[in-house]
Amino acid sequence: MRLSQLWRCVNLALMITPHTVAVLGLGRMGDAIATRLATQGHDVVGWTRSGHVSGAVRTAGDPNDAVAKAGLVLLSLFDGPACRQVVEAVRGSLRTDTIVLNTSTVAPAEASELARRIGRSYVHAPVLGSVPAAADGALRILAAADQDALDLARPVLRTLGTVLRVDDAPTAAALKLIANNSLSGAVLALRDSLRQADALGLPRAQVLDVLELGQLGGLVARKRAFLTGRPAPVPAEFTVGALAKDMALLAAASDTPLRSAAGPACAPVAPEADIAVAATAPAVEEAVLEPLRAYIRGHATGAPAHFRAAFLPTAHIEGLRDGVFVSWRLDEYCALFDGRPGPDEPARSRRIDAVDVHGTVATATMTLSHGPDTFTDIFLLVRADDGWRIANKAYHRHS
Repeated sequence: MRLSQLWRCVNLALMITPHTVAVLGLGRMGDAIATRLATQGHDVVGWTRSGHVSGAVRTAGDPNDAVAKAGLVLLSLFDGPACRQVVEAVRGSLRTDTIVLNTSTVAPAEASELARRIGRSYVHAPVLGSVPAAADGALRILAAADQDALDLARPVLRTLGTVLRVDDAPTAAALKLIANNSLSGAVLALRDSLRQADALGLPRAQVLDVLELGQLGGLVARKRAFLTGRPAPVPAEFTVGALAKDMALLAAASDTPLRSAAGPACAPVAPEADIAVAATAPAVEEAVLEPLRAYIRGHATGAPAHFRAAFLPTAHIEGLRDGVFVSWRLDEYCALFDGRPGPDEPARSRRIDAVDVHGTVATATMTLSHGPDTFTDIFLLVRADDGWRIANKAYHRHS
């Protein structure tokens, strides 16, 4: 047996027995992970920037003290900058054979940089699952590492859950963001369902009972305590702030606009709230809808006064008309209407599809079905001194 193989076997044997694991970051997940490792026989020391003291493991006041004797350093930090700062702070105290296992959710480029800086002893291992899964050892772990480092980390990983091997650190980081995007989509779908149910006057408890039977059943069952409209009886498992951070990372990495469950189409939600609270947040303020409703009244009656109430005087209305691009000023647009509804008005319909508010500006999308034609209208709104008004409209005509 070659010396390198012998050394690997010795290291593996050492890792199978109880050894010191330093957990850096004792927030919700870090504390749950540290507690799980301690209860399963690992010698755990924790440290956190916030000064939080875990009830299950001993803690160090300095991260260098925490890692000095650790065979494995586990990072459970909020974001990439926190990971970089902590790693740089403790690099001089790490043993040459220490494995750095990073369970944090970071951008793919950040994961790649950490892997480059730390080298072959780095294991990038973001986790799928929240606090209950960590406590039960039921996390799904996306692990990317050199084979020797992964083998040395495997006893800790197996204590926490099931390992799925991934080719490299940036791929593992990207897959974690995609997984969280699907969760964000589920929360958005739940939010839409609850709003429609509220509009129909359906009892919330009955709605949740039925939703548990469908595609959102798992999410509703796990988050039911947060969906009843009463103060949350349990601590947040995955916060709105953390999900918003992850969606921002994904949007930047993929250069793709994303809708987030923590997004602007609802009343503000506290960053520390559980993600399920985003599904119960009130819809956008009524005031931003008023100019859109005035616009609808203008089409329904043919009366230009409603359009003047809806738009700013400086507004432009733009699109293709008979194959030619037009950009009407408000007066020119109003001149198209003679104060009478269309002859087929009873058969026409209009709906507001989406409204996103960003402080003092907003965007909205509307669909108008006018006889054989369907229009998609896109609005830019601003909050002026006298309330919300439409600043500009662009449209597409489907014939």
